[in-house]
Amino acid sequence: MESVLCKYENQITIFADYLEEFPDTNDLVWILGKQHLLKTEKSKLLSDISARLWFTYRRKFSPIGGTGPSSDAGWGCMLRCGQMMLAQALICRHLGRDWNWEKQKEQPKEYQRILQCFLDRKDCCYSIHQMAQMGVGEGKSIGEWFGPNTVAQVLKKLALFDEWNSLAVYVSMDNTVVIEDIKKMCRILPLSTDTDGGSPPDSLNASNHSDELIFLDPHTTQTFVDTEEDGTIDDQTFHCLQSPQRMNILNLDPSVALGFFCKEEKDFDNWCSLVQKEILKENLRMFELVQKHPSHWPPFVPPAKPEVTTTGAEFIDSTEQLEEFDLEEDFEILSV
Repeated sequence: MESVLCKYENQITIFADYLEEFPDTNDLVWILGKQHLLKTEKSKLLSDISARLWFTYRRKFSPIGGTGPSSDAGWGCMLRCGQMMLAQALICRHLGRDWNWEKQKEQPKEYQRILQCFLDRKDCCYSIHQMAQMGVGEGKSIGEWFGPNTVAQVLKKLALFDEWNSLAVYVSMDNTVVIEDIKKMCRILPLSTDTDGGSPPDSLNASNHSDELIFLDPHTTQTFVDTEEDGTIDDQTFHCLQSPQRMNILNLDPSVALGFFCKEEKDFDNWCSLVQKEILKENLRMFELVQKHPSHWPPFVPPAKPEVTTTGAEFIDSTEQLEEFDLEEDFEILSV
């Protein structure tokens, strides 16, 4: 195990050494529901990608649980993808989808608060420490690789709802027969946050371009970054400043989870309508929407607020507010 971790500890990916530039074509590219014309908006496209919070393997953070690993290299890739999904939802909620990030530019306080939530410290509410320990309840030991569905369950427990009653929808599925539907969902649904999936070392955080996926790879190992004395964070390693990687969508791992952010209940209603109209009309469906809780399912129990006093915990909502935006009263999402 030590030799495997050592291998990943020394892994630093230099993107510019092997990535091709985007082709000079008239193709349209969708980045998390936002459309770019490749030929004339390439700089905006790259800027949009670099603005996404990019979470990768880290090393030299405090040991998880006090005596556990001090690096997630080799096992934390799906947790990092989950962090990227959740961070994007928080960015959309608190800063808006059109917010952009610029290197060495002063950022709004909301951005600093969001990033603080994901630092690799036990007192940060969405840290690798919190997620790894929450995974124990899902049958995953600390240091064990998570699958997309387990990550979705952990995110549900940690932050399914925030204090403004926004909703993150996670749909886990097997993509062996639904590649075209995944492409549709990336293109037609403006609420998409991210896609994650894969088995080591194929976890990714992706968006769609034609038959290719543009993705932020979590498999680069970087050194732990903490808050500065003045309360700010040196955030340059949390953004991909090189050309992002691309892959053919047919190479996507069969196990994936799609994430969607709904700011208000009407957004969720619109999401359901679009999915039913454009995705679920086919005979072979990757999931279902039903208006009533299936009788053979256990009773619906909203996730409880974690009993923690952590940095950034203000983003975790109390369960009392779930009544205002109740999934069970609207639709149940069934993954297959």
